[in-house]
Amino acid sequence: MNKPLLTTDFDYHLPDELIARYPLAVRSSSRLLHVKGENLTDLQFSDLPNLLNKGDLLVLNDTKVMKARLFGVKDTGGAVEVLIERITDHEKHIAHCHVRSSRALKVGQKVHLADGQMTATMCGRSENLFILQFDKPILNDLDKYGQMPIPPYFERTADDTDDTCYQTVFHDPAKQASVAAPTASLHFDDDTLQALTDKGVQIAFVTLHVGAGTFAPVKTDDLTDHIMHAEYAHLPQATADKINATKANGGQVIAVGTTVTRVLETAHLHRKDGRLSEFMGDTQIFIYPPYDFGVVDRLITNFHLPKSTLLMLVSAFAGVDNIKQAYAHAISQEYRFFSYGDAMLLDKHN
Repeated sequence: MNKPLLTTDFDYHLPDELIARYPLAVRSSSRLLHVKGENLTDLQFSDLPNLLNKGDLLVLNDTKVMKARLFGVKDTGGAVEVLIERITDHEKHIAHCHVRSSRALKVGQKVHLADGQMTATMCGRSENLFILQFDKPILNDLDKYGQMPIPPYFERTADDTDDTCYQTVFHDPAKQASVAAPTASLHFDDDTLQALTDKGVQIAFVTLHVGAGTFAPVKTDDLTDHIMHAEYAHLPQATADKINATKANGGQVIAVGTTVTRVLETAHLHRKDGRLSEFMGDTQIFIYPPYDFGVVDRLITNFHLPKSTLLMLVSAFAGVDNIKQAYAHAISQEYRFFSYGDAMLLDKHN
């Protein structure tokens, strides 16, 4: 009987200088490590069209990142930082937020953000999140006064470059609800997408609004004790139809990122008569080894944080030992890691 996997099985040491804290000037100029079992091939992301076949289906996440980080003061004068996790009621201007301050907010307390341009009142708690009610519509003011919520490991303040580079080129403006980018998609530019289309690769979209929990390491010793954060997911019927047709015609489904993978595999759990159909709702799916993938044939992904649920997902997909070997190779070859880093193309481990 195989011993259970522990969270420490997904730890590794990364030299600090390999963390990519700034984007490349050209999105598709990043490197691409092709992982096929134990075989590793060093490529450029612009080589991707040569690795896919006519009739394959590439699935992308069309969410848009909110400028969700705000700074200000409490009505007592103390400094406060607010990160909006999810807007739960647009009409009443209510959001669930992460709040950092010297003392926790109390019910009824006000915070004044963006030099007084935005005011919110603390209404209650939802687990580790604060429920804030703003004095006017939230999204419009976020665009004006918020900062792009770049990851904490960048160890810097967001700048104008992040407003563009920490957003995919194909995001849907109407789907502004993420607090982190679907980072595997950041490598795609218009030229790469056109080259894929010219090759005969189909493109389809799903939506998953990424929460701040995507950066949270698993803190339980036994990874099966970890409680996964919930994120909104939507597989449109049109994309489900394309996936069903691709499978029927012998093509492969390539998920761009762990967010797309979670949407597709969640929908697979809700399939009807063996076929995918539209899925809309929250997902808390936690994918770790061993896992039988029902939809995704290949996965494009970045290099992930130690002890993260994302590293566990890719290990389930490509094989634990294969991923360990791939990460060791990437470190030795000085690949760039995390959100602005390089990419991998993973073939599914049998």
